[in-house]
Amino acid sequence: MPVMVLELLIFWTVHVLITNSKINKMRYYISLLIILSLAIRAYSQSSTIPVYTLQDCINMALQNNLELKSATLRTETADINFKQSKNALLPAINGNYNYGISNGRSIDPFTNSYINEQLTFSNANLRLDAVVFNGFRLINNWKQQKLNLLASEAEKEESTQNLVLAVTLAYLNVMNTRDLVILAENRLESTDEQLVRVKSMFDKEMGNPSEYRDFQGQKANDESNLIAATNTFEDAKLSLMQLLNTSTYFDVSTIDVPIDIVNFDETFEEVYSEALQNLATVKVDEYRLEASEKSVSVAKALYVPEISVFANVGTNYSSAARIFNEDGTSIIETGDFVDVNGDIFNVQTEQTNFASQEISYNDQFENNLNNVAGIAVNIPIFNGFRAKNNVALEKIRQEEASVELERTKLQLRTSIEMAYKDMVASRQRYNVLEGQVEAYNESLRINEVRFNNGIENSIDFIISKNNYDNAQISLNNAKYEYFLRVKILEYYKGNSMF
Repeated sequence: MPVMVLELLIFWTVHVLITNSKINKMRYYISLLIILSLAIRAYSQSSTIPVYTLQDCINMALQNNLELKSATLRTETADINFKQSKNALLPAINGNYNYGISNGRSIDPFTNSYINEQLTFSNANLRLDAVVFNGFRLINNWKQQKLNLLASEAEKEESTQNLVLAVTLAYLNVMNTRDLVILAENRLESTDEQLVRVKSMFDKEMGNPSEYRDFQGQKANDESNLIAATNTFEDAKLSLMQLLNTSTYFDVSTIDVPIDIVNFDETFEEVYSEALQNLATVKVDEYRLEASEKSVSVAKALYVPEISVFANVGTNYSSAARIFNEDGTSIIETGDFVDVNGDIFNVQTEQTNFASQEISYNDQFENNLNNVAGIAVNIPIFNGFRAKNNVALEKIRQEEASVELERTKLQLRTSIEMAYKDMVASRQRYNVLEGQVEAYNESLRINEVRFNNGIENSIDFIISKNNYDNAQISLNNAKYEYFLRVKILEYYKGNSMF
């Protein structure tokens, strides 16, 4: 039921109860209490903080985390580079077409002679270039980019694994700090119960007055511890929210940490062996090393001649192009003359007349077709030792990749060994603290009975109570510490967190 509707219902009911004199006071209070309870319940439901399980948090982090998004974008870039290197094996086919107008003195593309008029021109070309052999440079570059893509995918997997681990540890830290808040609340509640009892005796001037003051001081100490525990709990939740890249405030669900069923029986060497096979961190450096080896092969191709084939088809058009057709004959004077018996006669001749006609655009493009085909060889003779230096640099990068792989393996071995020893130590510490809690619990029970019967003073009881409370906190920390160490070892093995 919406809160606003309940508020109207409450107002109407209260009005009826007040104005109806026939309703007795008892029924009035009971009715009002029921309606107020319903209103509080509805309001609390409308403002309930969402509760997320560990899997909910992991899913949200995988969707929202900015570092993982960056890793995804780098993988997409590597994929495009790989496709581009593969497409470089295909021949290149390019065409061009232009159309323009020229004014003034220019070269007629049809006759290759100079003209001084407005000229409309156009040409078109289609060219094919294909590399036949270049020392396998393109093939090795393709293989190199494929290995870079695999390395990028492994880096994304590494980022995912690291994020899942970080969310798991942060989630368990929230649970641990929440348990500490509960322990602090129980501690304060227990102190309050004793404070009520000794205050009653203090008000009646019975017993030792200092006991009441002792419990007042103990309550202040418990309240301070509760404030500190609550603040630590809130900080842990904020750290988890940062990993999830969310500003929505939420609570975590309860997970029963199965201390008795998560005994880690594998040896350190077994964990390390599985890590070398499954952990993405190792795969990244292995792929990078293989890619650097291909990079050396790519650089060596600069020593080898490059053989390629080419072909070209072209045509053109010019508005100055003309075709001349016969258009009858005419008699013209040649400028010569003859003398016949003293008479001078001009020499005339018959000349064939021609009429000019423009050649159409389509006819010119069809008639002016030309094609070229050939083979090209580029022989490297001297290039300032560029090939030699490139090969030397790539070999250095290959050595760096090899050293990085060995460094990763060494760091991994050290980290796993430390995590394994911490896991063993935390398990042993948990077993010891279990006995401590049991002992302090029995001691507190005895001291509480003695204190309630006036046999023991408040100082001894408070000390016994603090010992038990501190032992509970230590046991709770040890429980989560052991569970975290196990999860870290599972991460190194390449297994999922849960």
